Amino acid sequence: MFDAIAPRYELVNRLMTFGLDARWRRRAVRDLRLARASVVLDVAAGTGDFTRELARQGQRAVATDLSYNMLREGHGVLVRVQADALHLPFRHASFDGITCGYALRNFTDLEATLAEMARVVRPGGRLSLLEVAEPRAGLWRAGFRLWFRRVVPFIGSLLSDRDAYHYLPASTAYLPSATEISAMLNRCGFSSVNHRRVMGGLSQQFLATRTS
Repeated sequence: MFDAIAPRYELVNRLMTFGLDARWRRRAVRDLRLARASVVLDVAAGTGDFTRELARQGQRAVATDLSYNMLREGHGVLVRVQADALHLPFRHASFDGITCGYALRNFTDLEATLAEMARVVRPGGRLSLLEVAEPRAGLWRAGFRLWFRRVVPFIGSLLSDRDAYHYLPASTAYLPSATEISAMLNRCGFSSVNHRRVMGGLSQQFLATRTS
């Protein structure tokens, strides 16, 4: 599915979020609070939005994704490795940090994937994750549901693959609660886990530090 939507993936993302996803990624990279030239792995990198933002902020970024076409479409991505996030082809403690954007609900075994991220990041290294969320109440919630569940699939059908953009909103059903994800991170070897809702709950971010 992701191979099929790769050519127009970035275009549809910009339309879906009115370009706000770029702002959220900038902050997510800043929140890593790593020294410049740190080595950071971008898991489920897609076409490289997070990877390029890491490079813009002076980090040495490595993109990895299971989809070959996604990696191929990623312009300006210097280092890319096709790999399953459950079986990352890197040594223990190879990275100073990890990013992952809007992919948690797509992993077949989320906790095992988080454990694999913990394996490849060094003690004291940082993790910054972005994922979709839903506003809790009011007009924000009603507007989000209309946009994400109705308008986004329609846009995706016009510009890309109909089935994929009906799956993506529906895939939020596979996403555990923020409390559950935070507990998974703790069990996998991360501490100081922090969760925040972004822009009224349109998105959410998890930050954590790899324990020694």
